[in-house]
Formats: sequence, structure tokens, C-alpha cells
Amino acid sequence: MISMTNAMQSYGLLWTDPDGAPQASAGRYDKRSAKHRRTELKAVGCTRVEIVPVRPGEVPEPAA
Repeated sequence: MISMTNAMQSYGLLWTDPDGAPQASAGRYDKRSAKHRRTELKAVGCTRVEIVPVRPGEVPEPAA
């Protein structure tokens, strides 16, 4: 029998765009994809890029 206790963890991203506006990802990522997206955001000048765990149906809220 296969155990379903190891559910996949999803992640979202929070960041501040180059204009200073706080942003949050609308999509969910696996850990590897979230790290790749973090690198992309930093490359275009975004700051405070943070990977955060999210639950199914949850969207991270940008910091005010």
C-alpha cells in the first residue's frame, strides 16, 4: 500500500520590484522552480526576493 502522507509542498514568491512596489506570485512552484524564478527576479533588479511555503488554494500576500 502506498502512503499519501508525503504531500508535495508548493511555494510562492514575495519580492519588491525595481520601482519599490511589493509583489507576490499568483502561481505556485516546486522548490527547484521557485529557486529558478528567484534568480530571474533578482537578475532584473528585484529585491527582497523570498520563497515562502503555500498551502493548496493559498496565494501569498505582498508586504505592505
